[in-house]
Amino acid sequence: MTHTSNRFLTVGSLLRPEDLLNYKEQIRQAEDITYPFYNDFDGYKETETAAVKSVIEKQVEVDLPELTDGEYSKALWHTDFVWGLNGARRYIAEQGYFFRDKDSKESTYETRRDIGVDFVDAIDGKNHPFLDHFRRLAELSPDDATLKQCIPSPSHIYGENLVFGKLSGTYYEGKEEQFRQDLAQAYKDFLDEFKQVGGKIVQFDDCLWELFSDDDHPFIDDKEKFEALAQEFIDLNNEVIAFAHDLGLKVYTHNCRGNYDSRNMSDGTYESISHLFLKQLNYDRFYLEWDDERAGSLNALEAFSDRPDTEVVLGLLSSKTDHLDDEERVQSALKEATQYVAKDKLYLSHQCGFASCDNGNQLSHDQQWAKIKQGQKIALDFWGE
Repeated sequence: MTHTSNRFLTVGSLLRPEDLLNYKEQIRQAEDITYPFYNDFDGYKETETAAVKSVIEKQVEVDLPELTDGEYSKALWHTDFVWGLNGARRYIAEQGYFFRDKDSKESTYETRRDIGVDFVDAIDGKNHPFLDHFRRLAELSPDDATLKQCIPSPSHIYGENLVFGKLSGTYYEGKEEQFRQDLAQAYKDFLDEFKQVGGKIVQFDDCLWELFSDDDHPFIDDKEKFEALAQEFIDLNNEVIAFAHDLGLKVYTHNCRGNYDSRNMSDGTYESISHLFLKQLNYDRFYLEWDDERAGSLNALEAFSDRPDTEVVLGLLSSKTDHLDDEERVQSALKEATQYVAKDKLYLSHQCGFASCDNGNQLSHDQQWAKIKQGQKIALDFWGE
């Protein structure tokens, strides 16, 4: 009898091996290097390719229904895609992102600082390095494998730069509308060429929905402006999604509230934003973080009531911990979710990847694969397939 299930999915990223991490640490500390950094470090590309080959083989061995390259080519889940755009460059910033420390909402935890993006000219997405990464994934995977490419959502890149004032001092200072237009076109450039090299599924990762939740966020005081900005995010994504659909691509999204070194960034219930992002975004599949109380009630899934073809992946399991999850809790939540989404449109996953950034979460490789095996067992018990 099989012990795997096509109803359990991974978000995308997996823990990196030690020899690859040795290079990633050198990259993290280096100034004046150019993405994808292969010309800056002898042996790096070969080490990365060997690691990608190994992680593909492991995913095939455990019978995962969709394969990624473990996101081994990335330093961080979102910056690398932007660094790869023509007109953008990487730099080491004066400070990192600030997450919550593990035991307190009040104490902060600063991330690494190699997160800087400078726009030195108008951007475009032609001949992006991710195309070579996808070609490598395809070449190293079985011919019949289903392959997925993960990139940040257009609205996340737009929002992070707009809301937090990161366009200041760049080519786009004072040119916010041009930035939005150029960014949308850059994504279209990339997706067009992604399709040409055999791509079929792209996943837009996004961590900014919760800016618009019912929690007290200090970014915009005016609720009308807040809602108008949310609509800008939605419209930008939907423009690019429509383009991708016209190409024949499937477009997924993953949303979480931050995932760095087993820490999160924010609260924010789905109920308070479901009328915006769940209801209006035209994705084919939603990966949603639901591993703890921060996500709120599953009744937010009512937003999908008039979208019978949309697939929903519940991230009820945690990639942040080094122990197995409470199976009874997960089974109960899956059963509850069927009140809102048809059972054959539901899937199970962890709330996020195991290594959204190359340093990864605080667990071992063996613990990671044990948690994946547990997810497959829970899914098999619930769906019987």
